[in-house]
Amino acid sequence: MVLFLLEHLSWFVSLHIMAFVSWMAGMFYLPRLFVYHTQIKAGSEESARFSLMERRLQRQIMAPAMVVTFFTGALMASLPGVVSWSSGWWWVKVVCLLGLFMFHGACAVWRRDFAAGRNRHSERFYRIANEVPTVLMVLIVIMIVVRP
Repeated sequence: MVLFLLEHLSWFVSLHIMAFVSWMAGMFYLPRLFVYHTQIKAGSEESARFSLMERRLQRQIMAPAMVVTFFTGALMASLPGVVSWSSGWWWVKVVCLLGLFMFHGACAVWRRDFAAGRNRHSERFYRIANEVPTVLMVLIVIMIVVRP
């Protein structure tokens, strides 16, 4: 298995990057949809349209992309010599990745609240939340590429 992974590593790296980009696109866009959704009357036809868009984005794009990102990353991390387990950059990256998973889960809760007509947060809250995946992504990319 390890030999197969090493022989095809560039394909796994490519798949990992494509999945990560897709996941991040959704992580950037979903909170922006929430910002617009707060401006609409709950229970309206327009609110139902936003709920449908949000559900499809999360279930059909973000969730599969997150799973592929995780599994391709885990496969690559399992290869000998890819990760220096004693390096601080690796653990900063892992913490940021856990933050992305938590943010993804929070978005799922917020999406369900909107769909049920019980949003509890303001437009400003979602505008601030919209910055969280950007900060985490910047840190992850720096940790992987620069490895400070």
